Amino acid sequence: MYPSRSIIGMKSSKLQGKRIVLGITGSIAAVECVELARELIRHGAEVHVVMSEEGAKIITPCSMEFATGNPVTTAIDGRVQHVTFFGNASDKADLLLIAPCTANTISKIAGGVDDTPVTTMATVALGSCTPTMIAPAMHAAMFANPFVAKNIEALKREGVGFIGPRMVEGKAKIAEKNEIVAATIRRLGGNEYSGKRLLIIGGSSEEPIDDMRTISNRGTGETAVELASAAYEMGAEVELWMGRCSVQIPDHIITKRFRTMADLLVMIDAIDHDLVLVPAALSDFAPEPTTGKIPTDRDKVTLHLHAMPKVLSLICRKEAKVVGFKAESGVGEAQLLRKANACSKNAGLDAIVANDLKDVVPGKTKVVYMSKDDAPVSFEGSKSSVAREILIQARRLL
Repeated sequence: MYPSRSIIGMKSSKLQGKRIVLGITGSIAAVECVELARELIRHGAEVHVVMSEEGAKIITPCSMEFATGNPVTTAIDGRVQHVTFFGNASDKADLLLIAPCTANTISKIAGGVDDTPVTTMATVALGSCTPTMIAPAMHAAMFANPFVAKNIEALKREGVGFIGPRMVEGKAKIAEKNEIVAATIRRLGGNEYSGKRLLIIGGSSEEPIDDMRTISNRGTGETAVELASAAYEMGAEVELWMGRCSVQIPDHIITKRFRTMADLLVMIDAIDHDLVLVPAALSDFAPEPTTGKIPTDRDKVTLHLHAMPKVLSLICRKEAKVVGFKAESGVGEAQLLRKANACSKNAGLDAIVANDLKDVVPGKTKVVYMSKDDAPVSFEGSKSSVAREILIQARRLL
């Protein structure tokens, strides 16, 4: 068995049955294409590579054949690969993904110039209305060139999707691998939430004890990131409001940060989304903060805590549909459902997701989704797969 076959669908089946042509042009970022191709395969895709002459100078066709398990196109020949992949056949490729794409190639495609295997593929793909996406990579000054910018806008008007770039160290660097994969999944299958605006509120709030110390909880923000990532892949316009967290937030997710409950309460006025999901671990109580630093030579310190406003109830006053989250510890399933149902009714939620902390282990979780009109539904698996199932259920609220 060819080595690449062993990783097909290893991470998910989100790209299962999809044929992707990966176009590689003459940017140094081409060195990242082996891992990009294999990541697409890990999500189920069948990947074929086409390279310009300059791209093949940076990473060899042999490397890409190894990565994908398929022959690499470096020249259009009697096999008429451009027609095979992107002609009006019923089995044509599902996507042309050019990553990395140089300023030269962008401008050629925008001008209808067809003089490399990659631009030839683009000519036919656009002519047959095949989805096309571009991940630019070049020096920052080239990306800022007004003619390059105009060409990018011209391609966007024709439906070409652009991923990135990242502006780092004076360079317009190719988007991160995970962002390219997420954008690919979104383009090829993400329509469940197309046209819908989603807000995810996650992480944990922290309240000051004094100028140095805070009181918080063990919330990591992982569930919020998984929900935001899944919503993006499902076509939503996603915004993430994140408190303290210990997980990395994807660059392509629009994010606003808050620290205290007071910060979040101010932000609530801006909610105008279709759906709000709140897996945040928010403070129920906060201390009266002390100015300065409490001396360390004291034998005892007493903190006086006061109750904080119930954020879920405030959010439910907005026009959005709201899904809350309820975590308990060491309770039976019946008691978990009772507590979740009471929380949902008290706050006026449209749905609630409940779980027992004993069911959360590294890499896996188990939750129960409850809405006003439907029977409870349980999900178990990775946080990524559970997040997707939650969103599938929540779509029925809209």
